[in-house]
Formats: sequence, C-alpha cells, structure tokens
Amino acid sequence: MASGLSELFKSAAQELPPIESNQFGAKFDVFGNSRLVLIGDGSHGTSEFYRARAAITKRLIEEHGFTHVAVECDWPDARSIDHYVRQHSRRSKDVPIRVFDHFPRWMWRNTEVQEFIDWLRDHNARLPKHERTSFNGLDLYSMSASVRAVLEYLERVDPSLASDARKRYSCLVPWLKDPSSYGLASAHSRTAACEPGAVAMLTQLLAERLKLASHPDNGEAFLDAEMNARVVRDAERYYRAMYEAASSSWNVRDAHMFAVLSRLLKLSPGSKAVVWAHNSHLGDARASSNGQDRGELNLGQLCREAFPGQVSVIGCGTHAGTVAAAHEWDEPMRVMDVVPSRPDSYERALHDTGLPSFLVDMRRLETPPMLQRFIGVIYRPATERYSHYIETILSEQYDAFVWFDRTTAVHAFETAQPKEAISKGETYPFGV
Repeated sequence: MASGLSELFKSAAQELPPIESNQFGAKFDVFGNSRLVLIGDGSHGTSEFYRARAAITKRLIEEHGFTHVAVECDWPDARSIDHYVRQHSRRSKDVPIRVFDHFPRWMWRNTEVQEFIDWLRDHNARLPKHERTSFNGLDLYSMSASVRAVLEYLERVDPSLASDARKRYSCLVPWLKDPSSYGLASAHSRTAACEPGAVAMLTQLLAERLKLASHPDNGEAFLDAEMNARVVRDAERYYRAMYEAASSSWNVRDAHMFAVLSRLLKLSPGSKAVVWAHNSHLGDARASSNGQDRGELNLGQLCREAFPGQVSVIGCGTHAGTVAAAHEWDEPMRVMDVVPSRPDSYERALHDTGLPSFLVDMRRLETPPMLQRFIGVIYRPATERYSHYIETILSEQYDAFVWFDRTTAVHAFETAQPKEAISKGETYPFGV
C-alpha cells in the first residue's frame, strides 16, 4: 500500500522552490479566493513549517487581500503584537512588551515568527489604518491576564461595572496562578462554583455594549475586553473539562478558537483570515480516529461546516531532522532528533517519493486510512507510536499538504526556559 501511495503522491507533487524565493508563495495562489486559509504544522518547533507558513501568508495578504492573521496563541499576547504591527496609537514603540512569556516560550518566541511580525508591521505602515492586517490570538490559556484586562478596561470606562466584575471574578482569584488546580478542585467537589460569575460578566458586558461604545476611550478597547471576557468564561469551562471525558477539554478549546475567529470575521464584512495552528487543530477531525472514536471536533472541521466552500486547509509534514520540544510540560526546551517516520505512515509514503520538498493538492486524490504523525510542544521519541501517531485519511483532512523531507528546529530566543530576567539578545516587540 505504501509503495502505491508513494507513486500517487509523486505523480501529483508540485516541487517547491526554496522558501525564501518569491515564487514559493505564488504556488499557493490557487487558495487565494478562499475566505479562510488554515495553515497547519506537523510540530510546534520546526523552522521550515514556520517559514513556509509565513511565506504563504505574506502572499495571501499582498496579492489576495487577507485582513486577519489568527494564531494558536493567547488573546492578550497577540493583542500586544497587534498593537505593534498595526501601530496602535496607544502603544509607544519605545515601550518594551513581554509576550509569550510562559511555557512553551519557543513556540512563538523565535526568529522565524519575529521576521514575519516585522514584515507585517512594514507592510501595514504603507496602508491606511482601516486596511491594515491584524494579528489575533485564538487560544484560552490566559485566564489570569484576561481577568486583569477586563478589570483594567472597566476601571477606565465604567468603575461601577468594574466593581461588579471584581465580585464576579473573585471566585477565580485563588486559582489564577494555577488554573488547572481549579479544575481539579471542581472535579472533587462536583461543582462549577465559578461558572455563573464568568458567564454573567460576559453577558453583562455584551448587554452594555452600546453604552460602553459611547465612551471616548473605546475605539477597539471594547472588542479587547469582550474577547478577554470570552476567554475567562471558556477557560473556566476548559479547566473543569480537563477532569471529565477525554475529549471534553479539547472540544471546549477548539470551539473557543472557532468562536473567536467567527467574531473577528463578523466584525469586518468581507474580511479574510489566515489561521496558524497545529495540524491536529486544522486537519478535519471527522477524518481522524480521534474524531471518529473519541468524539473530538476541531477548528478545521468547524470552519468547514460553518463556511462551506470557503475554506482551504493546508497541512505540513516531515520525515526526519530536528525539532524544538520538551520531554514533559514545563520542562526546558531541547533540540531533539526526529525519529524517521514509520513504514506504515503517510510520512513514509511521502518520504519514499524521493522528493525533498513539494506541494500536493489533496482535493484530487483519495487516500486510505493510515497513520499520521503529530508532534506538539511535547515530544516523546521513546513512545512515539502511541504518543504521536493516529490514524487519519489525509485527503479528507486537508485540501493540500506541504512536504519537507528533512527539517530543522526553530531558532528560539532562549534555548532553555530560565527563571532569570530576559536576556538583552531578545528583540522587540517580544521583550527587551
């Protein structure tokens, strides 16, 4: 089966020029008419995936009018970057920004991402403010920062409502330094003690929208507060769901990502978004064993269902090389060797084409169920089969797949995760 599949991939392969070539992004013009282009990565620590994703995104912005970049990171961190790339009037370029300053730092604190951020700022500088491309976070791990952001906004525009917010969020305060402990405590007590306050705060914020919008300090500040209130509500659900059924927390998280993305699109009629996230979030869950056997849904599936015919999903994969990852959560980043792909996997079939780098339009193919590799921020080579492979149908998960046979680790600002102050070698806008 693998031999025949390799020939199928080889016959459909479009060999790619170097990522730095102006012609690289042009190979993806076929997806420019989509409203959503979702670009996945096979790991959270591979330079080629990050650079390819940036090159494709630049092309989509410049030639096809894409207006949002939405990524698998927290809203408050991305908002700081958005202030930088769109030259927000309230953000002085002389003010240091500390963003992505938590595990896994290397996922966004790397030179590959910084190069794109600097390019986006330069691109936007040539445009009127209303035409500038935004940078947005879709994830929900920022409960503490989001609570603080909602309170700071309301203190400026409505102190009375800020008082209500402090009361409603007070239940969460003891858990903000370690939200997962809240989930564990809730599971033991079989209660959702903090849910009513988080829900009520978002509901009231939305109900007061017209009044808050009239405040002279509003601008986009209300949107920021609204999104942070959504993070608090959904994060509360997420940390409780971690101790429920296996798929519960995953589904809460991806549903939140979809809700944020949908809100961004609704705010700007005719807008178009590029999404950066892991293959596991973007490759349609209905074509994976996790979706079929465990009831998982994901962002790619939800986008296809909500925007039929308007979504293109592009995955990335590799056979071997190096990757930046940790052995366990909160452990230091290491540059590890990627174990060569298994003989019974899609990756091996792609490797056996003998081509170093290519694009396959999956819409023209039918592939059988096979193993596919997923490396996140944690990599466990010793148990790779059970830790990193699941069965998928590649042609149903993605509209296209980008292959780099041998890859290298991202160039992280820190090669470890030190507790000491950030080094001077780290550059703006990520921290100084």
